Amino acid sequence: MIAALLGCYPVLLASALWPAPVVFGAVAAASYLVEHVAPRAGRPLPDLLCKVHLGLTLRFAARETMALLLVARTAGPDSPWFLGMAAGVFAIHVVRAGHAGLALRLKQMLSRMPVTTRNLDVSTLRVPKLPPRFLRDDRGARLLYLDALPVLGAVFDVRVAALGAGLAVALGAAGTLALIPYVRRAAPLTDRARVMEVVAEQVEKYRPEVVLYFSGAPAAAYQARMWLPVLERIDRRAIVVLRERGMAAHLEPTTLPMVCFPSSADLMSFRALADAKLCLYVSNAGRNVHMLRIPTLRSVFLNHGDSDKEASFNPFSRVYDEVWVAGPAGRDRYRRARVGVRDENIHEVGRPQLEGISTEGPGLPYRTVLYAPTWEGWSDDLLHTSLISMGPRIVRALLDHRPRLRVIYKPHPLTGHRDKSAVRAHRKIVTMIEEAELATSKARHPSAAAGEAPTIRHLVVTGSEPHLYDCFNQCDLLITDISSVVADFLASEKPYAVTNVAGLPEQAFHERYPSTEAGELLGQDLAGLADFLGGKDTLARARVKLRAYLLGPEYPDALTRFNAAIERVLAG
Repeated sequence: MIAALLGCYPVLLASALWPAPVVFGAVAAASYLVEHVAPRAGRPLPDLLCKVHLGLTLRFAARETMALLLVARTAGPDSPWFLGMAAGVFAIHVVRAGHAGLALRLKQMLSRMPVTTRNLDVSTLRVPKLPPRFLRDDRGARLLYLDALPVLGAVFDVRVAALGAGLAVALGAAGTLALIPYVRRAAPLTDRARVMEVVAEQVEKYRPEVVLYFSGAPAAAYQARMWLPVLERIDRRAIVVLRERGMAAHLEPTTLPMVCFPSSADLMSFRALADAKLCLYVSNAGRNVHMLRIPTLRSVFLNHGDSDKEASFNPFSRVYDEVWVAGPAGRDRYRRARVGVRDENIHEVGRPQLEGISTEGPGLPYRTVLYAPTWEGWSDDLLHTSLISMGPRIVRALLDHRPRLRVIYKPHPLTGHRDKSAVRAHRKIVTMIEEAELATSKARHPSAAAGEAPTIRHLVVTGSEPHLYDCFNQCDLLITDISSVVADFLASEKPYAVTNVAGLPEQAFHERYPSTEAGELLGQDLAGLADFLGGKDTLARARVKLRAYLLGPEYPDALTRFNAAIERVLAG
């Protein structure tokens, strides 16, 4: 892509000096297309060019200079139209600078708001709607493309180029002027005291009793996302407190009020949460400490999933007043780990979000296998993912299996966060599945005549939809790693296999990871995969027993137990 991008410029220079207008026009059009596609090819490309001082503005200015050279060679530099074109090209950059300044000013105003909200009536603040995306670009990159009018116009005639420059300036000026009302309407939002007062009034009016607190990167938003539907259904009023500006956009639509405090000082001085008595934490983020300092809130660590991973018995958990786990297995993990969490502070509340998981398969004429590997963890000691060492081989075996299988591949949202080899393995799997899809669409499988479905639509899930639990309902079998996916999948009572990435002996593996006891064990050689896919299911009763151990009793249901735990805290 870099070669295609930079290779255009020597040709543009040669065709301008020749002069060869037709060649210049074709190559200039191609260069605009490559400029447009390059950022979508991957973030490192534009960044790399900037590092070697070949940034976007310089590349556009170089193309404009060559267009001026072309006109100078064809019409002569003494033509008044040439001077008009030159002035217009210069004016494009002046207009772009004004637009970028206004867009940056608007961005700064909005980013200075001490608190942002969702599902709260803050209409008295008159928060303006954001301008269209192309107008809020504070780099002014979109306005740069207006220079295509004079640059490509130079191919035809100097007058066309000059008129194109004039039109480009007019369009750029219109876009700049359109930003002014947005900037003026956003000015009152810089009044910190007023914004805090209005938001506090609305929160006090709502009188929240339970707080869900979350801080983290956008890729980790799933940790909070999974609890939103549960908190919508509890018997008490809940509110979500976020810390990273813009995080609400990464959470699914919800009726719950949300407030976001980028500043710890603003959060700790916000008195409108005084009615709340319980704060729920779904991850052990460093910024949790700001909320933990509020003495009137009883702190509870929910986690974002019960698993045999070290995150489910982290020593940091002892800073919370209570730790809520799904079932007896969660309590036993803390007992065995001896990390300082007192047994009387652990409470079994179930996993309310699993109620929609069906124990029935999708009922298709072929079986569906869900491959859901975990991510690579924060260190090699926490590496449980099969994606890097086994993932492509697992998927290849599934795609080549006869009778044919449908494959659903759902990687962890944090895949590649630490180890880029996980990204490479992920891309290889996606390519394999895409090629299998292409092959199925081109030809009808011979076994279709024997009753097998003629086409099987594999699925790669990299976004938040379909949800993991929807994937559970669409599959007959699961292949996964040590993670909360195992415990959650047991709600379906369907067969599952767990990868043994570390190569531990079978007995030692099951002792260390109890959630795997009712599943097939897959080693690096994938020796057990064939039996898992085609063998008899002998572990059905073991899965029912293990489900109760991991997730708690079936009656009363998890939401009832979760509600009871909340009532106990609020009554205390």
